[in-house]
Amino acid sequence: MLDLFIGNKNYSTWSMRPWLVLRHFDIAFTEHLIPFDDFQLESPFKKTILAINPTGKVPALKDGDLLIWDSLAICEYLAEKFPEKQLWPQDQKQRARARSMSAEMHSSFMALRSTCGMNLDADLSEVGAQLWLDHPQLQEDVKRIEALWAERPSQDGFLCGDALSIVDAFYAPVVMRFIGYGIPISDYNRIYMQKILNLAAVQRWMTEAKAEHVFVACEEQYRTRE
Repeated sequence: MLDLFIGNKNYSTWSMRPWLVLRHFDIAFTEHLIPFDDFQLESPFKKTILAINPTGKVPALKDGDLLIWDSLAICEYLAEKFPEKQLWPQDQKQRARARSMSAEMHSSFMALRSTCGMNLDADLSEVGAQLWLDHPQLQEDVKRIEALWAERPSQDGFLCGDALSIVDAFYAPVVMRFIGYGIPISDYNRIYMQKILNLAAVQRWMTEAKAEHVFVACEEQYRTRE
């Protein structure tokens, strides 16, 4: 049995990615949610995750005595372990493109990350409107993502084919951010966003995130507990 260790669904974008892959492709796993806190070394979160993963971060996947501690590595492992699930596109060119897009998501878009943290429990559209005006680099990040999405093979398809693959899971938290902050997106790419929102696994993640009702101050850039 696979064990996936994740953080709060309201905030944890990196946890969302492998969780969606496992859930959407019906791969059996046990979920272990470790609640976020202030992330100090002696905090409950750090003590718990460090006993599992020496990096002190989530997500982490355990398969018996094997630990995989990076979201992209987790997904690559799942693709190798379950080849019949076809987690990457079957077309070679689209598979290469999907891997490139996933790697870019993994290492880029720092302005989007730093200004628009995922928060499914909040309507941050007013904040987003001001961020859009104040941060040209945010606009550049969104422009790049829009260009990637617009190159999908068909308007009604996923990013690299007719079927969802790992790359779509990597951009699903971006969809959450765009909605939460009211980021202006083209009509063409809103079709893709809606396709992601309609996925049963995404709906489940969103429902469970909104049911947490946990306020983690260090994850809240724009709200106070009051």
